[in-house]
Amino acid sequence: MDSQNDPVSAVLAEAWGSWAERGAALGAADWGRPTRLPAWTVRELYAHVAPVPEMFTGLRTAVLDGPAEITTGAGILRAYNRPGGLAHTAAGQVAETARQTAVAADPAVLIARFGVEGPAALAALDDLPPGTTVAHPLLGSVTVGALGEVALMEATVHLLDLIAAVGGPPPADAALRATRALLAEVADPVAFIEAASGRSTEAVLPVIR
Repeated sequence: MDSQNDPVSAVLAEAWGSWAERGAALGAADWGRPTRLPAWTVRELYAHVAPVPEMFTGLRTAVLDGPAEITTGAGILRAYNRPGGLAHTAAGQVAETARQTAVAADPAVLIARFGVEGPAALAALDDLPPGTTVAHPLLGSVTVGALGEVALMEATVHLLDLIAAVGGPPPADAALRATRALLAEVADPVAFIEAASGRSTEAVLPVIR
């Protein structure tokens, strides 16, 4: 993920750093605060978003020759959010995993994943260009860049959830712009343009679950 050729990588590392800084400033009671995500506390939100270094280091052994089946973050999100897709069928499992991780990892561990371990794992992949094809257990094959786009979107969307729960400054402008562009790309282009320009009342949002 050559950071000179992939600005998403640098913005993602910055977003994770923001999570770490905000976590370090939280008091003990803040970690138990509810969020606007049903049944998730701040600690469970951190557990859900925190990067798992092993997932990044595993990309190197998953590199494949040839073109990827999915080359954009929008393509990944469309696959996940289609009717019957994983965003719907695995939602309960994702929530339960976050709860279990929150129980097993104390706040200091979660903060370190954002501030130290995740960025280090990301930097170790600097030699993998965004167009590198890697195997994906659910989607066949995707590009490293597409995975980075989705990771940045997740970090940004959930950072807004965190801010809604405990306050604080907004995400970085670069993260907001990238996330806005990605989510707009997920929608059908004609339907989105028609709705955004007031020429249609067709419901095109939300585009992800």
